[in-house]
Amino acid sequence: MAGTNAPATNAPSLFLDPLDHWFDASGFLDTRYGFLPMALPITEPAVGYGGAGGLMFVDRNPRRPDGKPVPPTLTGVAGAGTENGTWGIFALNSAWWRDGTIQTRVAGGYAKVNLKYYGLGNSPFNNNPLKYTLKPLGGLAEARFRLGQSDWMAGGGYVYAATEVSFDGNVVPPGINLPSSSSHMGGLKPVILYDSRDNIFTPTKGVYAQLYAGFYAPAFASDTSFQTIEPLYIFYLPLSPKWTFGLNTGGGFSFGEAPFYARPYVELRGVPVREYQADNVVQTEAELRWQFWKRYSIVGFAGGGAIWNDSGGNTERSVVSGGFGLRYELARTYGLHLGADVGFSRKTTALYITVGSAWFRP
Repeated sequence: MAGTNAPATNAPSLFLDPLDHWFDASGFLDTRYGFLPMALPITEPAVGYGGAGGLMFVDRNPRRPDGKPVPPTLTGVAGAGTENGTWGIFALNSAWWRDGTIQTRVAGGYAKVNLKYYGLGNSPFNNNPLKYTLKPLGGLAEARFRLGQSDWMAGGGYVYAATEVSFDGNVVPPGINLPSSSSHMGGLKPVILYDSRDNIFTPTKGVYAQLYAGFYAPAFASDTSFQTIEPLYIFYLPLSPKWTFGLNTGGGFSFGEAPFYARPYVELRGVPVREYQADNVVQTEAELRWQFWKRYSIVGFAGGGAIWNDSGGNTERSVVSGGFGLRYELARTYGLHLGADVGFSRKTTALYITVGSAWFRP
């Protein structure tokens, strides 16, 4: 009827949780255009201070027929730069199909990364590192298939990178085979994994275990032939409604003529990237998180890693690390927490901005 006002409707807020009325991004992420804006500082000791920015689009997926959750589809673009001249641009997509029975992952990017070479295992460069630059251009494409209605998946993919390598003063360290300034690495990477986490961002229970193998050869557009094995085991145990314990154990093993920059290295909070690198790496890190008040939680973590080159397994170098952090529950229905960690190791203190878990695996 003319002149009649339509009844007012109270649309739910995109940024307030209707349960506790705290700031929450779940409603916004649930929209068709929902995304996480990323503007994060970089404090990685290996490359210096800097920043990263980008967008991560998050699309919730329906549950599996058995009622178990399907991780959201993620699409992201980002760029980063630091004070030592390191910079890069990246894009990725992790998508789920057919009721969560198929996952595809595609990623690519280009970067210029200025690093320090500490040697492989025990080396004269451990205490006197040599500066070098990597300029990789490449990407990966992968498909994973669920085994029945279980939490097991299997699949594989292809990875390729063309990388320009240069050392300061054109001085190539002894033991490094660098026939030209540009190298090519291409290979097949089969994978089997098990994932029973309650969410992919900040899990409170469940297991994530995977085993990657890599086969690189001239037939796959690689300059050299080499192989890799990458086991990983992460589990989360709820000790109480407010306490969660986590453990991350893994490693990397390389065989054959792997380029020096493709050798595994210790990845722990508080340890500079690639400072501990060799043919073989094992490492573990434990974390305890306490949801102490409302949406806020604190975490404490500690870990260690070891590297060696000889097949006998003698440890050549090892490192321990630890630290603490603060979290805020940014998106309750997604289980997404945002926060910062301070990590320590020998001679190093570093700050890390954490979106989700420090052990995020999409």
